Amino acid sequence: MKTHPSKTERLHALDSLRAIMMMLGIVLHSAITYIGGNPSPGWPTRDSTTDSALMEWILYIIHNFRMPIFMVIAGFFASLLFFDRSPKRMLVNRMKRILFPFAVFLILLWPLVNASFWFSNQVFGFADPLGATKGSQLVNSFAATFTDLSALIPERTMHLWFLYYLIMFSVASYALAQLFKNFPVVTEKTTAILDVLLKRPLAKVIVSIALTFGILLFMDREWVATSLSFVPDLNTFVFYFFFYMCGWILFKSKHLLSTFMKYDWALTILGTAIYTAYFLADTDSLAAEVHMLINATCVWLFIFGITGLFLRYFSNHSARMRYISDSSYWVYLLHLPLTALLPGLIGKWNAPAIIKFSIVVLVTTFICFLTYHYLVRSTFIGKFLNGRKYSRRISDIKKAEVVTQLKPAMDK
Repeated sequence: MKTHPSKTERLHALDSLRAIMMMLGIVLHSAITYIGGNPSPGWPTRDSTTDSALMEWILYIIHNFRMPIFMVIAGFFASLLFFDRSPKRMLVNRMKRILFPFAVFLILLWPLVNASFWFSNQVFGFADPLGATKGSQLVNSFAATFTDLSALIPERTMHLWFLYYLIMFSVASYALAQLFKNFPVVTEKTTAILDVLLKRPLAKVIVSIALTFGILLFMDREWVATSLSFVPDLNTFVFYFFFYMCGWILFKSKHLLSTFMKYDWALTILGTAIYTAYFLADTDSLAAEVHMLINATCVWLFIFGITGLFLRYFSNHSARMRYISDSSYWVYLLHLPLTALLPGLIGKWNAPAIIKFSIVVLVTTFICFLTYHYLVRSTFIGKFLNGRKYSRRISDIKKAEVVTQLKPAMDK
């Protein structure tokens, strides 16, 4: 009889959660254009004809929970690779799946993103940018900006900033895990404490909020802004590494993941209600510490609540959801130039912000999935991003799952 090391079965709920958090980038980046105000370095265009509070609410509430949840899941799966496979395989896998795509797509997307923002800004800045005269002026002006090859050298990490930090997190977590191999008592005590907390819904929420509030208080930040610089930002690193390590430690207590389902709906609804009230209220007079506490409270209500909902409803294998999970990396990489370009293409339409926003989301999603299906999934690009090529047929995903389920029995 053959024996095999015990390995964690595929966690479909967490796969799905990671994918949806990545894809929410389409929603978040589609909303920014329509919140009104002036362009910012992080999103250098605005539709001057719109000023939507709804878009602003969508933007800020997603921004509160999306990346922290993603970092928790990223840390969990990195820990899985480290302990279930091997430390070396974990590091090699992270470099192949994160470092190489980051380097390649940073170079490929930089001119596309710049061109997209440039076009939309011209639309919002000219009376008739697509007219014959001004249209030709724009084309000539744009071409002139790329006569210097230095313009093709990326100056910022763009939306790939999270890959940039994940590279650093992978190396840091690898080093820490190797170090703490020499102190098994610390690991055992940490796991024991987490096990106790996970079994106590109120305690786990309070402790998590307190730790996050302490980090914000120490950094003197109400929340941590995304850093797009190639120079690592200490606040960004510390803040998101905290969530990443929460996921890393959680892997050792994976047998208690089901506890996330307790009060999942209540926590999600409560987080939404608190953040909505916070958004609608006049908060200018509130002390910085109050802002910190509200943000810290909401992020953990969402982390426990939304994770619990995915564990409740997406734990079983679904061929369609697996397809979406497989596509999420490509969708995230490609979506930014589209969400920057499409607002310019419909910029002169006399339509409410919600209509323009919906069009940008739907068209971006359609293009991303269409290109993934025909240009990525079963090609060398898909292998580069996901480690292997996949069949385009949903039925083949179902067959592959059946084979995977039969393997343990066949190996005995």
